[in-house]
Amino acid sequence: MKRGEVRWYKFTKPDKKRPVVILTRNSIIEFLGEVTVAPITSVIRNIPSEVFLSINDGMPKNCAINLDHIQTVSKSKIGSLIATLSSEKMSELRSAILFALGFKMNYKNL
Repeated sequence: MKRGEVRWYKFTKPDKKRPVVILTRNSIIEFLGEVTVAPITSVIRNIPSEVFLSINDGMPKNCAINLDHIQTVSKSKIGSLIATLSSEKMSELRSAILFALGFKMNYKNL
């Protein structure tokens, strides 16, 4: 399990099994029982807190990573690998996280 991997995760009802992207940094994953993830949805709103993914990214259909719904989940419930995000998508992910958390794109403040 690594940052940037897209894997299956079964959320509790009323949600369902859906892809998530791992956000936790690689250096700490092996020491934790939980990881931080962002869910992936087929509802694409085209807003700055989303990252669009397609078949070209290894996904079965067009979808978006929703950075407005970041959460920490049990590592034991993370399922099989679907895809791994490219460095370009990881850069988009960083910008979307900063937007979702209300940070301006001035990296000197971080």
